[in-house]
Amino acid sequence: MITKRIIPCLDVRDGRVVKGVNFLGLHDVSNPVSLAKYYSDSGADELVFYDITASAEGRALFTDILVEVASTIFIPLTVGGGINTVEDFDRVLKCGADKVSVNSGAIRDPSLIAAAAKKYGDQCVVLSVDAKRVGGQYRVFAKGGREDTGLDAIEWIKHGVQSGAGEIVLNSIDTDGVKGGFDLPMLAAVCDAVNVPVIASGGAGGIDDFVKLFQALPKVDAGLAASIFHFGEVSIPELKQALHAQGINVRL
Repeated sequence: MITKRIIPCLDVRDGRVVKGVNFLGLHDVSNPVSLAKYYSDSGADELVFYDITASAEGRALFTDILVEVASTIFIPLTVGGGINTVEDFDRVLKCGADKVSVNSGAIRDPSLIAAAAKKYGDQCVVLSVDAKRVGGQYRVFAKGGREDTGLDAIEWIKHGVQSGAGEIVLNSIDTDGVKGGFDLPMLAAVCDAVNVPVIASGGAGGIDDFVKLFQALPKVDAGLAASIFHFGEVSIPELKQALHAQGINVRL
């Protein structure tokens, strides 16, 4: 039985961790290095670090903070934001990332997924997809949820996996920061479409939301959250104990 992963997410802007609702209204939370260490020490299975305005601002990801975060933690680190070329993959991996998350860069240049997978292996390439319901369709959004690409999210994810993406992070803009639970219908559609690990992101409001996620969708590999962990509403040890008590396999 595959162990389910619990993954905190650091959304970093101008060197600080921030959090918003539906990708809007960002508020300052903490220092990314100290927060990363806290999660590593608390039993998080992995950590995701997004430089959330790098793509929209058309610049490279902050590497100085990333190096410090990578050297502080002892769990796998996935990094994204401003990843537009294979050279960006190389730079981030050399800073200590284990996996690289690509989003807007792959939308602009879909060949990037295959090129990176060929050079670094499928397991290194994470396709992060920001999706929202538009007219009965799951639509892909770019630039931190600000731009409707017109792409069908399920078809885009299938294409990404066929190109070599080894993991999918599905960020539901509809449920992001609302704390009303993960977007189970959208996640179910993605799990039915691909056979690589799927990470659920957007909507966790408490322990029950993780229980419902893994019970309703056994094919989901991991639950990712930010604000409930950042603001101390749920601790990772407490969450894992509750999942274990429900018969959900986690690393304690």
